[in-house]
Amino acid sequence: MRILFMGTPDFAVPSLEALVAAGHEVVGVFSQPDKPKNRGMKLQPTPVKCCAQAHGLAVFQPTKLRDGTALETIVQLAPDLIVVAAYGRILPQEILSYPRLGCINVHSSLLPKYRGAAPIHWAILNGEQETGVTIMHMALALDAGDIIAQRATPIDPDETVETLHDRLARLGAELLVETVEHLADDTATRTPQEESQVTLAPMLSRALSPMDWSRPARALHDQVRGLLPWPAAVTELGGVRCKILATTVLEETTEKAPGSVVTADKTGLKIACGEGTLLRIDRLQADGGKRLAAADYLRGHPIPVD
Repeated sequence: MRILFMGTPDFAVPSLEALVAAGHEVVGVFSQPDKPKNRGMKLQPTPVKCCAQAHGLAVFQPTKLRDGTALETIVQLAPDLIVVAAYGRILPQEILSYPRLGCINVHSSLLPKYRGAAPIHWAILNGEQETGVTIMHMALALDAGDIIAQRATPIDPDETVETLHDRLARLGAELLVETVEHLADDTATRTPQEESQVTLAPMLSRALSPMDWSRPARALHDQVRGLLPWPAAVTELGGVRCKILATTVLEETTEKAPGSVVTADKTGLKIACGEGTLLRIDRLQADGGKRLAAADYLRGHPIPVD
């Protein structure tokens, strides 16, 4: 099958690799323009661009999709199908309507839950025990197209965004190849999303970072693992603002007020939370400092017990 692939970040790379490995004719790859990074502000290619070039695929990086030039390129490539995975651009109707088999999207949630930019983060932030991937037909409305296929996976209670991201990227790639086969032989199903079940996964911001110690330890643990690697959960310890990078929910309880430091020594940094629960901080980073295990941090930055 002639496929045009559209994607930008690491999440999309396994899907492109899987299509190539399955023997499909990837006629071209659209990715977002290179962006300057690091101190030298040197232009860096996107992960998908790097992957495409490694396979000798033609790469296109249009800055606009609505001025007709992108459509001209697509017409010249003549794909049967457009596959989108975290491209980062909304496709206009003239592009959605062009391919014979339409445009499909690899989305990292079990739609209609978590439509939007950060579905993996919000699934963890909300303490979900299960998530998955969806392959859907694309529509003008964001993540609102008909569902073709889904595959669920449990979320480990200590799993972070980073590990879940990688698992879902691989799961999405596997399901994508199966879905393309069903589209090719006209056996793919099509199920409209149930609008009453829609939840949203908006872009993250630093407004989500401050930790409210009146919340239960489990909710704060979910906040920590759901905001990695950015913007990260933050709190003040001993007058120093710190990013909290890893935590453990403890089975023991406390009568101390939420936010109280219960233990701050080589046995750990334990903080009282809402409902008498306790959270142990395992890894942190003070502003301007290095990432450290809590025990190592406390050796140089003692914190008084309340």
